[in-house]
Amino acid sequence: MTAVQEPTALQFECETGNYHTFCPISCVAWLYQKIEDSFFLVIGTKTCGYFLQNAMGVMIFAEPRYAMAELEEGDISAQLNDYEELKRLCLQIKRDRNPSVIVWIGTCTTEIIKMDLEGLAPKLEGEIGIPIVTARANGLDYAFTQGEDTVLAAMAHKCPQTAKAEGEKEERNAIHKLLNFGRKKEDIKQEESEYKDHPPLVMFGSLPDPVVTNLTLELKKQGIKIAGWLPSKRYTELPVIDEGYYVSGVNPFLSRTATTLMRRRKCKLIGSPFPIGPDGTRAWIEKICSVFNIEPQGLEEREAQIWESLEDYLQLIRGKSVFFMGDNLLEVSLARFLIRCGMTCQEIGIPYMDKRYQQAELAFLEKTCQEMGVPLPKIVEKPDNYNQIQRIYELKPDLVITGMAHANPLEARGINTKWSVEFTFAQIHGFTNARDILELATRPLRRNNNLKELGWEKLVKEEAKI
Repeated sequence: MTAVQEPTALQFECETGNYHTFCPISCVAWLYQKIEDSFFLVIGTKTCGYFLQNAMGVMIFAEPRYAMAELEEGDISAQLNDYEELKRLCLQIKRDRNPSVIVWIGTCTTEIIKMDLEGLAPKLEGEIGIPIVTARANGLDYAFTQGEDTVLAAMAHKCPQTAKAEGEKEERNAIHKLLNFGRKKEDIKQEESEYKDHPPLVMFGSLPDPVVTNLTLELKKQGIKIAGWLPSKRYTELPVIDEGYYVSGVNPFLSRTATTLMRRRKCKLIGSPFPIGPDGTRAWIEKICSVFNIEPQGLEEREAQIWESLEDYLQLIRGKSVFFMGDNLLEVSLARFLIRCGMTCQEIGIPYMDKRYQQAELAFLEKTCQEMGVPLPKIVEKPDNYNQIQRIYELKPDLVITGMAHANPLEARGINTKWSVEFTFAQIHGFTNARDILELATRPLRRNNNLKELGWEKLVKEEAKI
């Protein structure tokens, strides 16, 4: 009998299956909350309106800053004056909300909706006096998270440059003085002295404010100052981006934004693993430090401390297997982290793989598998779900991370599943949020362990009492 030789390098396949992900217009759900002075106008068909009502309605607990402009048959036939109608809507938005920016999300291509949004926006923003960012987040994207990528790539063009920002210098100085009011000059100088001399660094990727603060402080400990974030909390605070600036992405699905910053703004991209999990966060910081010729301090101890705090979760998943069906483009980073936690990953399904943008993450995945002594997973781009489900039946993984469409059918067949969309909306970046990733990943395992311990009959009696 001949032994099966394990692959020594990552294997990539493409099955040309269908995409089973949300529509990219769902990015509005988190972007309008991140950019506090924005308003999102989604321009599309009634189907898009139904999706926003159903998919996003469950996520919103306050009055949202987005609206849906639905196209009728007359609009699609190009029989109506689209410019005047959009002008009416934008003037109403200005009157009711007065945002700093209006983002048009076109849900179809120009050929389908017969509206040249990119051509209309410059003229209209001049008339109404509010900047308009135009982005097309439609079914031509591979994953729903790429809607954010499209919006940020469009917003990168609106970031100020030093020459254009000179007129705002006095205003920024006044704001700086206001923020430092009451502080001693010595304290301000001491804070500035904590940073080392390095070129400007801008981060891109939408993260909740606590995570932004967390990552900013982690880099501050190494003497690295972040010049700004794209997107910023407010549109009026978009970072200055000039030629030669360094940029770093915090999410694997932002390849279009990275390309825009490199090609249009002549920025230098720091290719690093993404700050997901303590291992990824350490590698991310180390890469940035190496680019700026800074010797990182205390990262090994910091990572070891986090791993020690995760031991109660690691005991639940160590030695177990995980299978990714592919949904949100976070699959490679999550697989690498779970392998470091002691799991084996049989397959990473992913809707789309940009090997250039994820090059450092792929190399880190390979290195992690070698260090943990586990086989390298097969990466299947655009997986065929029928074939994938047959492989799941054959491999019998302990956990399948999947899109919402396949979770219940797999659960009905006795397979533990976790919705991949939950990782999109959870806080998973940085050292301190590693626990949240494991909380999500282990929940179905813990639930089913509890069911086995209680027994179905006992559980039914307990629920009857409640």
